[in-house]
Amino acid sequence: MSSNQSAGGECIINDQMGPFTVLYIILLVVGLPGNLLSLWAFIHCRRPQKQSASVYMVNLLVADILLLIALPFKILKDLGAAPWNLMVFHCQASAVTIYISLYASITFLAFIITDRYLQDRQTVRSLKLQEASFAWLLSMVIWMLLLLIMVPNMALPTQQVKVQRYLSCSSLKVGISLHWHALTIFLCTALFLNTSAAVLISSGLALKSLLRSRCDPILWVDAKRVVVSVAVMALAYILSFVPYHAVRTPYTLAQAKVIKDCQTKRELFLGKESTLLLSVLHICFDPVLFFHLDAPFREIIRKIFPCRGKQADSDAKEIMLQISHAKQDTAV
Repeated sequence: MSSNQSAGGECIINDQMGPFTVLYIILLVVGLPGNLLSLWAFIHCRRPQKQSASVYMVNLLVADILLLIALPFKILKDLGAAPWNLMVFHCQASAVTIYISLYASITFLAFIITDRYLQDRQTVRSLKLQEASFAWLLSMVIWMLLLLIMVPNMALPTQQVKVQRYLSCSSLKVGISLHWHALTIFLCTALFLNTSAAVLISSGLALKSLLRSRCDPILWVDAKRVVVSVAVMALAYILSFVPYHAVRTPYTLAQAKVIKDCQTKRELFLGKESTLLLSVLHICFDPVLFFHLDAPFREIIRKIFPCRGKQADSDAKEIMLQISHAKQDTAV
């Protein structure tokens, strides 16, 4: 009998979660203060959200908070420290919440990248897409779509299984529940592919604008700033979410019992957990994104940390002075 199978012949795939739980605890400890500070700053920002990027950042923050709420349940389950009812609750509710948060984060980060490119455009269409009212409408559509796809995984009936130390959430699903779970994965993958296309197109168009402006030093500075901003966010997007989706589809086939070899299932599960951890890592860096892209958010943070705020103001003035000198030299 293989060491990764129980006495009853059942394949155990989640008996090596110790390192993952340690890393998830570190992510929780690091990400929680930054996101709570971000939440406090957005709540105390007296200015209405008039820019589409600010609207998308607020929704990204909501997704991060949902993830931080659900993450402790996953940690307890993976540690084996949770009672049986809590383990089942995680499979039916908090695990689904993690995936709602994940795909909301993917979508809103893609919107922020696209919006960052559109800020460099001055066409009527681009200005229309950057209206806050349009951004709120689009955000509500995304949340409703995700809830429509995900919530049935909480509501559809599950089968009773015997109490065991290593509970695989897919073992609770049967019949329509298992089929809907597989459909959910493929629908979310389709959503990811569409947002990825938007990210790649925005990055390509930003680079194209940079190449067009290479003969004009003033336009070159502005275009370079946009390209760097878009490229950094696009790179973070790719590194965070592409590996997970490369593993997610074959792992879903293992959950649907299309792949039956136990060792293959274990390898796919470990790959899925490793790449999921990489995807969750964004909660630690989103507060930095908010600070650099949202001016009212920066003002609130600088009031909390005045010394750092003064230094940032000094650096900003120095950069603006250098740009001004460059423009004067060009004019001469």
